[in-house]
Amino acid sequence: MAVFSVLLSLAAPALMLLLLLLIIAFLGYCLYIKYIHMKYDHIPGPPRDSFFFGQSPTLVKMMENGGNVHDKFLEWAKKYGPVYRLNLLHYVAVFTHCPQTTKEILMSPKYPKEKHAYKKIFNLFGQRFFGNGLVTARDHEQWYKQRRIMDPAFSSLYLRGLMGTFNERAEKLMDKLAEVAESKTEANMLHLVNCVTLDVLSKVAFGVDLDLLNNSSPFPKAIETCLRGMVYYVRDMFFEVLLHCLLIRSMSVMNFDLLTSLCQKLIADMPRTHPGDILMLDRASKEVDDVIGLKRDISCGNLGELVYLLQVLKETLRIYPTAPGTSHDVAEDMVIDGIHIPGEFSAVFSSYVCGRLDKFFKDPLKFDPDRFHPDAPKKNFAQMEAKVVLAKLLQRFDFTLVLSPGQTFDILDVGMLKPESGVVCTLSHRDYKD
Repeated sequence: MAVFSVLLSLAAPALMLLLLLLIIAFLGYCLYIKYIHMKYDHIPGPPRDSFFFGQSPTLVKMMENGGNVHDKFLEWAKKYGPVYRLNLLHYVAVFTHCPQTTKEILMSPKYPKEKHAYKKIFNLFGQRFFGNGLVTARDHEQWYKQRRIMDPAFSSLYLRGLMGTFNERAEKLMDKLAEVAESKTEANMLHLVNCVTLDVLSKVAFGVDLDLLNNSSPFPKAIETCLRGMVYYVRDMFFEVLLHCLLIRSMSVMNFDLLTSLCQKLIADMPRTHPGDILMLDRASKEVDDVIGLKRDISCGNLGELVYLLQVLKETLRIYPTAPGTSHDVAEDMVIDGIHIPGEFSAVFSSYVCGRLDKFFKDPLKFDPDRFHPDAPKKNFAQMEAKVVLAKLLQRFDFTLVLSPGQTFDILDVGMLKPESGVVCTLSHRDYKD
């Protein structure tokens, strides 16, 4: 009993000392946050919702309500100009769409990817997710080494060899859509295009035939679950996972899955009832008729002749970028658009914002493929796969977006941007005209 009394008498002052140290540390951290605010508050930006959490509550509330935070970034860019800052604790993010700064930071190896965000997607919820691959590698030498290893796998010669796989998987989609057209039912184009993309990737990258159009698999849902969790994990520091998350370990599958929204967004955007959209669809269909005709297999040479279709794909990516942004750490002082920015900040670049500013594109919300004049198009995996699928769609079917209360043009942000309603369409066989 006496020993207990002695321990208690010693513990009480120790706890008081510990509490005092914690209070001092907290006050010191508060002063440090205040110093950071004073250091960067000359930069324009929206008012903070909270001393500690900055503008984060506004963004978290938008996500909880199913909103698209990139629309808020666009609103702030229009209001505060090409440079504005956001705060979270002692961190400062400087959003910019200044072309010179964007080029300087993204093309220089001395500005690594933003540490905290990319570290979180290295390990997701304590499990390896993207790992230290091309997406997350912050060290330029390591990134460059991995890029050099992968480059031969996506050379022009190798991609031409994949045309058989592209045609084969696209034909399976056409068969599935033919069944839908004959039964006069509705097709969820988002789901079907996702299945084709994952089929191609699993076949090309891993030699695995999933045949997701005909076989049920948890794989697509697992990817969406991971992406949804990733968005909250990166943006909301208080997010806790309440449900078991199916984890996908392959960086390459996740990376190319982002490219599927290119096809999805094109299909979502073209069938609207505006006269200009109908003319664009007719023009794209005519080009496919002239180049492809009635052929089932599309050659690499045919893809090079589908010039307008490439313009449509580029315009789709302008309005609906698959990867809407990136961020890099800047350790040194920098002047952006005439504003001096002290070092030790994160520079954030949003392709979503840049594509929707009239500073760069006249009437930016108008879908106008003629913004992208014909040039010598590069052949890459995403463009080749998308052009094969879209060319076959335009060759075989007329499709119309189902106009129902549940069908909207809203964007769902799950790490990649995708149509919230799934792009539900009705299809009919197209009468080919010579």
